[in-house]
Amino acid sequence: MSLAKAVVTGTVFRAPEKRFTQNNVPVSSFVLNIGDREEMLIRIIAKRASLDEIVSGISKDDRILVEGRLQITTVKNDNGAERRIYEIDANTIEMMGAGAPAASQASSSNEDIVKFSQEEFSDELIGEDEIPF
Repeated sequence: MSLAKAVVTGTVFRAPEKRFTQNNVPVSSFVLNIGDREEMLIRIIAKRASLDEIVSGISKDDRILVEGRLQITTVKNDNGAERRIYEIDANTIEMMGAGAPAASQASSSNEDIVKFSQEEFSDELIGEDEIPF
């Protein structure tokens, strides 16, 4: 079941492993720890060929940012108990920290980046009567 778009940051808990489909498309998966004080593990799946280069450069304990679609799968253990597995089908993966290479993004269109100059923003606050809620 696919829920929504998710953007998470965390530390790589288990290094990526790459497998190939019957059509020779690379599919990589790794586990990301998104918890600060305790382990909160989430599986990251990178099916897109454009993500292959950055995933191959990821190793355990790297800090990364992942954007994609959150999916929840329910599986039954050997004893019959149900367990939920949280996964993100990654669209974008970025390395964080010093010396991090550029981001890799799965996109089929060339989107223009819009840059705003400082003069386009006002330092004035929005008045109470202008807030719609």
